[in-house]
Amino acid sequence: MRIQIINGPNLNLLGIREPEIYGSQSFDVFIQQIKLEYSTLELDYFQSNVEGELIDHIQQSGLRGDCLIINPGGYSHTSVAIRDAIAAVGGKAIEVHLSNLHAREQFRHQSITAGACIGVISGFGLEGYRMAIQRFLAS
Repeated sequence: MRIQIINGPNLNLLGIREPEIYGSQSFDVFIQQIKLEYSTLELDYFQSNVEGELIDHIQQSGLRGDCLIINPGGYSHTSVAIRDAIAAVGGKAIEVHLSNLHAREQFRHQSITAGACIGVISGFGLEGYRMAIQRFLAS
């Protein structure tokens, strides 16, 4: 099974950015851990702060038939284009958010991109990515 993990803006700063909200571990360290943990899977990772690059990567991954775990970051609240890209590749996506969006500012309560995904995992920190992998393995 091939699973593509795509992270949006500012997630390259995990471990540095607001550790009280996002934790103190970098995603680079975390991805190496889960690649070892799920060594029988093909786990690919991509991060960008640029909306168009995220869309290109969603399309490339989805057209290959990959399962997609996506954390669009702030774009989840603003990007119809990312939502459309997820929908265009057949709905094999799970949206993950490190923090509980509903416990944060009001503007974060609505995710435009979530409606194109089969589910959303929010508020469990990096563990949310493991939860998404487990969901794909169970299906």
